[in-house]
Amino acid sequence: MNFRFFMSEAIRTLRRNSAPSFAALMTVMITTIVLGVFIPVTDATTGAANEIRGRLLVDVYLKDDATQAELTALRRKLEQNPDVKTVEYISKDEAKASLKGALKDAAETLGKENPLPASYRVTPRDPAEVGKIVDALESIENGKTTYVSPAIDDVKNREDETDKILSITGGVKYAMWGLAILLVLTSTLLVGNTIRLSIYARRREVEVMRMVGATAWFIRWPFVIEGVFVGAAGGVIAILLLLIAKQTIVDPLSESFALFAAPETIGFLPLAILLLVSAMGISAAGSGFTLRRFLKL
Repeated sequence: MNFRFFMSEAIRTLRRNSAPSFAALMTVMITTIVLGVFIPVTDATTGAANEIRGRLLVDVYLKDDATQAELTALRRKLEQNPDVKTVEYISKDEAKASLKGALKDAAETLGKENPLPASYRVTPRDPAEVGKIVDALESIENGKTTYVSPAIDDVKNREDETDKILSITGGVKYAMWGLAILLVLTSTLLVGNTIRLSIYARRREVEVMRMVGATAWFIRWPFVIEGVFVGAAGGVIAILLLLIAKQTIVDPLSESFALFAAPETIGFLPLAILLLVSAMGISAAGSGFTLRRFLKL
């Protein structure tokens, strides 16, 4: 197999159809850039969502007049729950100190007074079982909430806030998935259109090669190489642009803003390899579809 011949034929066809080839290359490049942004963002968003879900807690607020026996019995009941991982007692002073750390101005307005209740902070074994822990502590009859222990003043969990955050991050992921799929389809069709124009431009050569007994793959290889070349070129340009953006924008910002530095995501080298393979795969898919449809050998 004369690879040099196939390569020269592919390059010659690309020059002949420079306008559609350039359009296909640019579309593959844009698609690769979107994927290069989409993959790390999705990875980081998924990791952040799992971290947020992992912080789901149940706060069991205690009455100020609860006796030590009631507190001990409640803690034993919590620790015996198979869905509970740990139980931590938060005293009134610790609650105020925590408020002072998070909301200094609000804490200072309290002065020496401390209206904050003591509590048991319950960590579930599985964040999805938070609701079961709450249900085991309270029951609602005729619109009135009753608790399993007289020491309990209120039971709160952060599931609603977490679900809102997760729904937003999920919406972002779905939107980017839709955009990525749309661009992948567009790139595939444009590469296929470029190959179709190449087939049309060389239709007489193809007929001559058929007449002299050229094999099917001897005729197909230049078109296959042409499509892969378009994908590889678009992928390389996209990776270079992403590298420039990373070094000039993302890395400097990560030193100043924790938002850019916090999420752990895929490294740039594995991402670059994945993007290059994806770009070539998109082009190969477009070439294969077109060759099967318009070059029936």
